[in-house]
Amino acid sequence: MNIDIYVFVTLLVLGYVFGRLAEKKHFKSIIEREKKYKDLLTFSERLPPPGMNNTDAELVGGSVVISVDYFKRIVAGLRSIVGGRLTTYESLLERARREAILRMKEAAIDKGAIMVINVKLETSSITKGKGQQIGSVEVYAYGTALSPIAV
Repeated sequence: MNIDIYVFVTLLVLGYVFGRLAEKKHFKSIIEREKKYKDLLTFSERLPPPGMNNTDAELVGGSVVISVDYFKRIVAGLRSIVGGRLTTYESLLERARREAILRMKEAAIDKGAIMVINVKLETSSITKGKGQQIGSVEVYAYGTALSPIAV
């Protein structure tokens, strides 16, 4: 049997095992931090709610770049042949979105904010290689942090 097949299978198994472990650990961290920051309200509305006149407004953001592991890349490549949902990439994007929002909330709390309005998300893929394969995704969450005016 060709050594290339052994290398491919080994990399595939390692990518699956370590990728799943890293993903589970990251999701666990996200869930814990979401509970911690659940009291900081975030809204997609452009204007503050009524009664929020005495506040300072400041732009806050959170960015994250998450790499696509070898296993996800192989599975997505195989799936693209037959079509359908790329669930391996969906979980990657979910983690990235949630992490970016958490980082934005952390930045808002550091500024003394009581809420964040006009929250937006920007997503981009970072490609690599000859075939311009997706190497990683970046998600940037940003919004307007409202803080009470110090008297």
